[in-house]
Amino acid sequence: MDSTGASPSEGTGISPRSRLRLSIGRRPKDLAKLGLVGGLLALSVLLVLVPANPVELAVYQQLERIPAVTDPLWVVLTWVGGWAGIAGATAVAMYFGWIRVALLCAVSGAATWVLAGVMQHVLGARPVPGPFPGPPGGFPFPAGEVAIVTVLAVVAAPYLGRTARYLGWTLAVLVGVAVVHLGGHLPLDAVGGALLGWGVGLLCHVVWGAPGRKVSGQVILGELELAGLEPIWIVALRHRLLEPQEFAVGTTAGWTLRAKVVRRMSRRAGPWYKIKRLLTLLDVQDEPRLSTPHHEVEHEAYVTLLAERAGVRTPQVVLACDVKHAPALLVVRQVPGRRLSELRGDEIDDELLAAIWAQLAALAAARIAHHDLRAKNVLVDGANRPWLLSFTFSHTGAGAARLAQDLAEALVSMAAVVGTERAVQSAIGALPVEQLAAALRNLVPLALPRRIRNQAQRGRFLLAELRETLADGLGLPIPGFRSPVRPITVIGLLLIAAAVYLLLPELSSMGEVLTAVQHANWAWLAVAVVTGFVAILLSSISVQGSSRIPLPFWRTFLVQMAAAFTGRTTPGGAGFFGINVVYMERLGLRRPLAVGVTLLNQAGTGAVAFVVAVIGVFAVGLSGTFTNLSIPTGWPVLVGTAAVVVVAAAVIASPFGRRRIVAPSLEVGRELVETLRHPVRALQLFGGALGYLVVSGLGLAASLAALHSDFSWTAVTVVFIIGNTLGHLVPSPGGLGAVEAVLLAGLGAMGVPATAAITGVLISRLLTYWLPVLPGIAVFRYLQHRGLI
Repeated sequence: MDSTGASPSEGTGISPRSRLRLSIGRRPKDLAKLGLVGGLLALSVLLVLVPANPVELAVYQQLERIPAVTDPLWVVLTWVGGWAGIAGATAVAMYFGWIRVALLCAVSGAATWVLAGVMQHVLGARPVPGPFPGPPGGFPFPAGEVAIVTVLAVVAAPYLGRTARYLGWTLAVLVGVAVVHLGGHLPLDAVGGALLGWGVGLLCHVVWGAPGRKVSGQVILGELELAGLEPIWIVALRHRLLEPQEFAVGTTAGWTLRAKVVRRMSRRAGPWYKIKRLLTLLDVQDEPRLSTPHHEVEHEAYVTLLAERAGVRTPQVVLACDVKHAPALLVVRQVPGRRLSELRGDEIDDELLAAIWAQLAALAAARIAHHDLRAKNVLVDGANRPWLLSFTFSHTGAGAARLAQDLAEALVSMAAVVGTERAVQSAIGALPVEQLAAALRNLVPLALPRRIRNQAQRGRFLLAELRETLADGLGLPIPGFRSPVRPITVIGLLLIAAAVYLLLPELSSMGEVLTAVQHANWAWLAVAVVTGFVAILLSSISVQGSSRIPLPFWRTFLVQMAAAFTGRTTPGGAGFFGINVVYMERLGLRRPLAVGVTLLNQAGTGAVAFVVAVIGVFAVGLSGTFTNLSIPTGWPVLVGTAAVVVVAAAVIASPFGRRRIVAPSLEVGRELVETLRHPVRALQLFGGALGYLVVSGLGLAASLAALHSDFSWTAVTVVFIIGNTLGHLVPSPGGLGAVEAVLLAGLGAMGVPATAAITGVLISRLLTYWLPVLPGIAVFRYLQHRGLI
């Protein structure tokens, strides 16, 4: 890590070179990067085996048009990517006494030059179209000049700092432009060279190590000494791979300190977190955005000081700083005691629970949301007093929504330790009803981070029990279903729809598509509209068959109408799942049973779709309907299939796969088999699912019949079932874009003209899938008004 001036060690204490040497080590992240780069390089090699595509050739031609007056500069840049560059980098490192850097530059540069030459010899020149200008022998892959510059930048950057890394990569990009502009390589050759150099550099890090990969206790001890803390001993504590490493430090004053070194960001409010927020059924608050580990340390120290000033018991902050050639450092006074997660339930008395809630109330009064109230972050000292630890995820100036989410996290943590009943009773006795009612709305899986949910051995079942117990204790109903559709969701959906429904007609001709719509048979279009609503009716029957407890038919039908709004406008159909679960809870079903009914319905529909698709493909295939279907063959397909099978088998065989895939699949499979033992339920579940799929497929056929009469209705229905199933695997609202693409591919394989296929698919999706959303909105509001959801 680079020094930022916040460190008291600048120019004193352990010498910079000693710090650098002590921090040299290896870390798994480099090995993971090496695997990723190796995969990308292998993919680029496969792309080299086919002729260059028009986009790559167009980029080549654009770079070739750079004014010739600049050619001397580009020529000099290519020299940097040869033996001159290797020798120059080695000589500079030797001059400044960096022997290790000089050896790495010489060895890695030579190895990269040899590997690039071997690959060029084995792969040969890249084929290009005949009239395209280029060197007589073709374009070699990869670009050795780019590979050499990249490897020199990668191996030297950890020793020289962030600025050197940025300059090195900038130089690699310029050399890539140079080799393409001068006509020696195509753009993909330059990309391949960068991947090769990056991979060799990472291999050097894995084999010989690099600075900043290891945390040295000696460096931490020297840093504390320079801060005037007079340490006399240091002991590394148990460390988990992805968490900050901690040290216990003793001082001459008799203090015991705990030093936490933050190598990587403990949390990021990144894309995955935003996707989960989009899927949830209420507004979950963002975690604080922090830019660097040093920023994270400063943030935690700042909030800890604010909490201490507000009367919250938390360890005293002693030091927060950045350290040259070491991670950022946070030092606090250590409080003797045990974590709440280490105590048995019978060791936690009511007085301690009341004290914990009092600390949380003081934190909320200061408008500080902790956002990591796991049991492990509550320390109980020898006097049976609770202390709050680790304000890494905290947020100051928190509003009511953040504080409610914070309290929900604390309820889950307490319930995981002392049980649901004690946690709820103690919270009701210590906190206002208004705060607990707000927390009740946040007790849903998607509103809570995984680190909070993972405390409970029973997972979502404890969460469901906690919601029900708290609602009963407060005398409140279980919170109703809130629409997951927000303005940003609507805007995103409209933009995606506009892109799909305006770009797809361009595959044929927008004028031809509009003409086809004008001459469509309106009677068939009316039939298509009817099929959309009949399909919802049949899905209601399928939901009834999923439940062992009888569900009222018309009420269930209205909920499925409302689900046309909530489910089709949310990614992954999250709204469909949520509204059905809440509906069944309002009927008196416990949440685990309601979740099981919804999962069983989805599994039954998926099983029917799979069986119909397999039988339909073989039956229609034997009839010769798919005249334009071309199945790729050859060793690349075989290798790709084998790779997918191996990866899938590895994932399933892993602990994650057994826990998240195998166990739930077996449970749902047993429920499906159990359903078959009850003929009426089986007929409702599987018959309703089959009817839903077939009638929806007939909607596509009716839309196509309004435009084009020469096709097989059976084949179109099979194409719809396959396209609808595969398209909804993409987590876009209603499978938007993916479903249309698969349907067009299937109709094209049947020989349906492009204009008719595009127009039919777009009309079908609008009339049978998106049109029911409008009455679904009205039904949703009606059910909310009646208190049914």
